Amino acid sequence: MEASSTIRNMLANNRIVVPTYQRAYAWDTPAEGSTRVSQTAVFLSDLEAYRSSNSRSPYYFGHFLFEQTQGEYRVIDGQQRLTTITLFLAALFACLQAKRALTEDEQDCYKDMIKRESQIRFKTVGYDNQTFVDYVINQSRTVAPASLTTSAQRLINAFDFFKKKLGSQPEAFLTDMLRIVSQASCSTHPVRDEAEAIQMFIFQNNRGKRPSNLEVVKAQFMYAIHLHSEDQEARDNLIEEIQNRFETIYKSISAIDYRINEDDVLQHTLRVHFNSLWESGALDRIEKMLTAESPLEFVKDFTSSLAISFEHLTAFFGADERSSFPIHSLVSLGGIGIVLPFILKAYRFGLPLPDKNQLCVVFESLIIRHRLIGTRADITSRINDTYEAFTSDAPAIGPILENIERLKTVGSGWWAYWNNEKLAEALEWGIRHSTARHLLWKYEVHLEGQGQRGYEPRRNDDIKRPELEHIAPTTEPTASPHGYGAYDETFKSEYLNCLGNYLLVSKSHNCAVGNIPFSEKLETYQHNFQQREIAKFVSAGSIWDQNAIQIRHDKIVATLMAEL
Repeated sequence: MEASSTIRNMLANNRIVVPTYQRAYAWDTPAEGSTRVSQTAVFLSDLEAYRSSNSRSPYYFGHFLFEQTQGEYRVIDGQQRLTTITLFLAALFACLQAKRALTEDEQDCYKDMIKRESQIRFKTVGYDNQTFVDYVINQSRTVAPASLTTSAQRLINAFDFFKKKLGSQPEAFLTDMLRIVSQASCSTHPVRDEAEAIQMFIFQNNRGKRPSNLEVVKAQFMYAIHLHSEDQEARDNLIEEIQNRFETIYKSISAIDYRINEDDVLQHTLRVHFNSLWESGALDRIEKMLTAESPLEFVKDFTSSLAISFEHLTAFFGADERSSFPIHSLVSLGGIGIVLPFILKAYRFGLPLPDKNQLCVVFESLIIRHRLIGTRADITSRINDTYEAFTSDAPAIGPILENIERLKTVGSGWWAYWNNEKLAEALEWGIRHSTARHLLWKYEVHLEGQGQRGYEPRRNDDIKRPELEHIAPTTEPTASPHGYGAYDETFKSEYLNCLGNYLLVSKSHNCAVGNIPFSEKLETYQHNFQQREIAKFVSAGSIWDQNAIQIRHDKIVATLMAEL
């Protein structure tokens, strides 16, 4: 490869592969009708902007770093861009062929950049490559397989996105785009020494976008192996082991994407590995361990620990969250990072599901109290001792439950910030909408479950785009009579923004009712138990006033106090 090249020349006559221990495809594609910015949409809009600019300089795709091995180039840095370029070109050729036969030069371009006979120019990670070949390169499948990794689904989504966008364009647009991409400039740096390639990845800063901490740690580990291994065989064996661990890790990342950030998993694993919730600054801690005695032992042990964390979180956020209501409830609350080290330990110690469920119930209660009461009290200092005592030699959850129960019931002093008395006070005042939505969902579950045998609780995600509606609107309706009682200062300051006046509705329902009179609004309250229950609280004459709000508020608070 030449140091300064074009995309076509870089791909031509070369076999470029993504190593299995590298991250799989991670770029997002906008959903149908979505206005959210995604990497693939930006990729396309950048090319369109360049085409409109009439620039005389070639488009620049950045720098690519490769490890040159016998017969192939392994991508060290730039694989997300290179994958997207291949997806775009495959879609472009498909759209162009749908309009007419390719010219001789276009056929040569296809052979250089996509496939010449059986030789495919670019290969993604092994576990996604068959889908990539079938759906994108050969296009022998038009329906996605039933079972896909998240990264494989992203490949399909990006390819379909490009096909749809390009398919609606005239022929001249497609030929312009083929010229722009194939002639786009790039710089490459192939190295034969893997240690050098890893070092370059650690220090490279591509267009100011920094790699994740997890990617940096992986590179640091690989470099440490090259630096400290005593002989070639030991080095090769440990590299293979670390590569296999990271292949497992990246598969897990695909499974739990959007649930938890990979760097947060790294941080939580440090807290498990060193048995302290005070662990922070992952890169500094790991760098320190790599300069201490026995760095390779740490690399081996911690990589194993990291892979186990990802494996357990895949189960926690996946099958277990779908089958266990307490886990689902805690996950739905969000912002649960402080308790995940406890959860990871519970999985590592092989605790049964009922124990995990109990942990989720008590920690959900603790996090809600912490959010509602809003003190400066530090949650870590109140649970770290219990965390450190929770070990494989003493895996019982009893001390954890007792500690949290003490926090809920202690009468006064330093430990009393989140007791039941403070919780009851906090529930009387305005509550952040995200937390109030969660509380009203819990109330809905309570109402649905009353008197029912074999009841399966309603999942939070069963409610389509849930929102909070103010039953009595925050702005007094102009129509009179409107049925909401007198909008005096007491009503506005104490009753409008409390749980008694909040109602869980769908977004479409909320938009539909707005500031209409209460009698009309009441007729729409038919979609869940708490909506249908509103009629029971209404004062004589169907007036939703402060008395009705107070009665409902007291009932909701009593229910929550019993559960939290």
